[in-house]
Amino acid sequence: MKNLVIVESPTKAKTIGKYLGSDYVIKYSMGHIVDLPKSTLGVDVDNNFDPQYEVIADKKKIISELKTAAKTADFIILATDPDREGEAIAHNIKELLANSKNEKKFSRIVFHEITEEAIKDAVSHPRDVDENLVNAQTARRVLDRLVGYKLSPLLWQKVRRGLSAGRVQSIALRVIVEREREIEKFTKESYFTVLAQMRKVVGDHLTTPFELIEINSKKIEKQQSFELYDGKYTVTTTILNTEKKAEDIVVDTRTRKFTVAQVLEKQGKRTPLPPFTTSTLQQDASRKYGYSGKRTMSLAQKLYEEGFITYHRTDSVTLSPVAIKQIRSFVEKEYGEKYLPATARVYTGKQKSAQEAHEGIRPTKFTPLLTGEAKKVESDLGKDCMKLYELIWRRTISSQMADAILESTTVFADSDTKGDVYRYKANGSVLIFEGFLKINPQALSDTKLPRFNEGEELHVHDVIGEPHETPPPPRYNDASIIQTLEEKGIGRPSTYAAIISTIVDRAYVERIERRFVPTAIGNAVNDFLVHNFESIDDIPFTAEMEDNLDKIADGNKEWVSMMKEFYTPFEKKLGTVKNAERVKIEVEETTDPCPDCKEGHLVVRTGRFGKFYSCHRFPECKFTKPFVEETDINCPKDDGKVIVKKTRKGRKFFGCSHYPNCTFAAWKLEDIKGAPTENVAKSLEENSSQIASS
Repeated sequence: MKNLVIVESPTKAKTIGKYLGSDYVIKYSMGHIVDLPKSTLGVDVDNNFDPQYEVIADKKKIISELKTAAKTADFIILATDPDREGEAIAHNIKELLANSKNEKKFSRIVFHEITEEAIKDAVSHPRDVDENLVNAQTARRVLDRLVGYKLSPLLWQKVRRGLSAGRVQSIALRVIVEREREIEKFTKESYFTVLAQMRKVVGDHLTTPFELIEINSKKIEKQQSFELYDGKYTVTTTILNTEKKAEDIVVDTRTRKFTVAQVLEKQGKRTPLPPFTTSTLQQDASRKYGYSGKRTMSLAQKLYEEGFITYHRTDSVTLSPVAIKQIRSFVEKEYGEKYLPATARVYTGKQKSAQEAHEGIRPTKFTPLLTGEAKKVESDLGKDCMKLYELIWRRTISSQMADAILESTTVFADSDTKGDVYRYKANGSVLIFEGFLKINPQALSDTKLPRFNEGEELHVHDVIGEPHETPPPPRYNDASIIQTLEEKGIGRPSTYAAIISTIVDRAYVERIERRFVPTAIGNAVNDFLVHNFESIDDIPFTAEMEDNLDKIADGNKEWVSMMKEFYTPFEKKLGTVKNAERVKIEVEETTDPCPDCKEGHLVVRTGRFGKFYSCHRFPECKFTKPFVEETDINCPKDDGKVIVKKTRKGRKFFGCSHYPNCTFAAWKLEDIKGAPTENVAKSLEENSSQIASS
């Protein structure tokens, strides 16, 4: 008996092949084998939105091999990824290979980790292709095609030729554009805090920092909230809004006597975080390593296909009972019983669409980090995969460990009553039991206070008023934009990385110091779409469409009727927008005269390949020259100017303007600020060689 197993990739085929015997032949499709045509709409809007799929040109040889293998197979097992896209690939493969003679040969298997146990269990529990999941993926594909292919020509006419729009990408762009404008409009306000260094009157020369919190029993701290496009933004300030108010209190505090009014001591606990989802993995990898979502998903794909982690596209935080039992056994053996909670931790997802049949992202084996699977990851897949694997390992193991126990102390000191009564506060905390922090440490440091007693007198050693400004809402980075997309129901786990990389690749946004800033093109595209299609290019609409896709996947909504509900008003709106005004792409003015015509001055424009200088009199004067973005930092090697550059793959880095005479390069500005130490210099050398090969 011969069984044909079809997966997506050669790596996956190789890994699965290790666990199935000689009765199984493993073939791969290299992802999708059919797609909508690139040159035409490919959707018959008059015939129930029938998608006109066609065979992908470079897949013909693979399809021929699959057909040949299918002819001699007794059974054909479709083993594509366990999500909607994987289900659609399985459906399309079956449609291409099936005929009246072999219809009953097909079955679908699903697994969430590539291990021997999981593969053999999946083979023993085959099912049919889930048409509801296929319909949900078809609806998404058709919906995105209609929006993209109908809006893009309008952008060509009204903004600039060569631009494109996307249903989900456009709302992600809007979120970033709106945030930039909210930052521009934000008015900073000054405020002050007052800090006093106090010590015991007798027997202690050590000082303890106390902060002013109340004047005459009224709190000085206040909060101010702002309604932003994506929600509420709150800043904390004080009522001390002028330097004089703060200085008066500073002077007065120096002359007053203080007494310990209250000492509060209590134990607190810190609970471990749940296992990673696709979103939280991308966020953590961005914060810790600076990885883009696309980079994280590429590394996770390798780890999954090689059998090191479970499926990496998931919005579930649950763990299987078997996995929990194995983790608890591992923790007890490696660290001792005191590091285990009395009962296993059970996590539930916040996302209403979370696929609880899936697990969170976890290692497939639970072995010591330094001597187990992690060592094999590094030797087989490299350091970057190892770093991501370690991140997943620490998060997963710690999720089943005991709470960390902290002892916190709060001391309140009151002034005498000769005038305004001031209350100052000091906080301290000490880690009593590390618990899960033993393997997943966080930025905690002990702040141990001296022993204070109620009624004890304190001596003011020094007082200062510290100036502050209310910070504007922060620009998005990879972590925060993914978090916002998830919270607002925009996109799904498998799409976050693609959404971000798309708007970056289209030059609608750029990364500056690892944060997203819209370009002139991005602003123009956004303004046109918002002005003319605000009901579509908006958070509520996009989230509603995702909900509808979930309902289709669950079998609770029919996909053609959903498309009709969307397309009828959309088509009508398209007709009215044809007469809309053209949107002008803003340019950045300079005072530099045009060296060609001598009459105009240079401006910074944004083209398909980024920014460039041109004469403001274009098209009368066609002078252009490359745009060089400078920083305010000098090269640590030869004192040349550090400028912004891009690798062959488009990744931004910082290099010396004296290249090729100086080959200095670094990924991040913070790596080169200040005088480099020996370690920093070594790191920069590694950066330079890494960038040179990119």
